Amino acid sequence: MNTTAQLEPLAYSIKEACRVSSLGRTRIYQLIGEGKLDVCRIGKRTLIPAASLRALIIGEA
Repeated sequence: MNTTAQLEPLAYSIKEACRVSSLGRTRIYQLIGEGKLDVCRIGKRTLIPAASLRALIIGEA
């Protein structure tokens, strides 16, 4: 078993979602408002599930 393998994140913060998708902060919030991106709020943190971001990028959303 390779112990140095990177684990894929379950969710991204808004800032991380912008970085990995190359979308701007405003566009991320627009997509959330349009219901095209799912969000999970934990306390004050807004997280975007990786599966939701992936579905948007590959055109399933």
